[in-house]
Amino acid sequence: MSFHASPSKPRLSLPPGACDTHFHVFGPRSRFPFAPERTYTPSGDAPKKTLFALHKHLGIARGVVVQSAAHGFDNAAAADLISSSKQDYRGVALVRTDIPAAELKKLDAQGFRGARFHFTRHLGTTAPIDEVMQLAKRLAGIGWHLQIHYMGDLLGELAPQLRRSPVPVVIDHMGRIDASLGINQKPFQDLIDLLKDRNFWVKVSGSERISKQPPPWPDAWPFARKLVAEFGDRVLWGSDWPHPNLEQVPDDGVMVDIIAEMAPTEAGRRALLVDNPRRFYGFPA
Repeated sequence: MSFHASPSKPRLSLPPGACDTHFHVFGPRSRFPFAPERTYTPSGDAPKKTLFALHKHLGIARGVVVQSAAHGFDNAAAADLISSSKQDYRGVALVRTDIPAAELKKLDAQGFRGARFHFTRHLGTTAPIDEVMQLAKRLAGIGWHLQIHYMGDLLGELAPQLRRSPVPVVIDHMGRIDASLGINQKPFQDLIDLLKDRNFWVKVSGSERISKQPPPWPDAWPFARKLVAEFGDRVLWGSDWPHPNLEQVPDDGVMVDIIAEMAPTEAGRRALLVDNPRRFYGFPA
């Protein structure tokens, strides 16, 4: 199973309207098969009904499903989830840079609001960055954003192009830096410098991915805390459920509790979980 079977109940009470801006759905494979060209195969289905039950358990009211690399460019499983609750769920799609206008329009009508691109070793590279920037010009016409997933040491290479983006850019998982190298490391300082440009947003997700320590991953907290403190109106939180490609599956209740370490104040948590995602993804007030 790719997710925790019985997550704990969080001690932290989330504000009304809290949003999980980063999770995936897998399958069910009988209806939504995995892409033949996938770079990994999930250990089991992680369908929408399980996700909805988890969100209720954690106190999460809204969400943004991020299309998984396992399903490739077929966004049908994510679209099916959004259609079950279009008022409270949005999506980020995986698309080819030459996607036809009609397909882009269809995804927009289904509730997708952005396109994600990978620049990683384990997932490969979705497309050359210059092609992504060409697509961004088209995304501007429908009000979409770019979501960029990269490994920490690649930002120096990507940043000059990303700064030219005509649409907002969301950086995944705190830039996938190595938390053991400390807050002064160059990849994190490069991210801080990038975020001084208000066109950029960042997800303070993925503590379990950047940490070299066991749960609750305390070496990751200073990075998230600094991002929330300095860029509080452009930070987003996500669970990354069902946590693919990890040896140890995290307890989602613990993941919610560490939000208090990222955003120590009630006002900071409200911005992170409610106000920022509502403004960015267009949820109703």
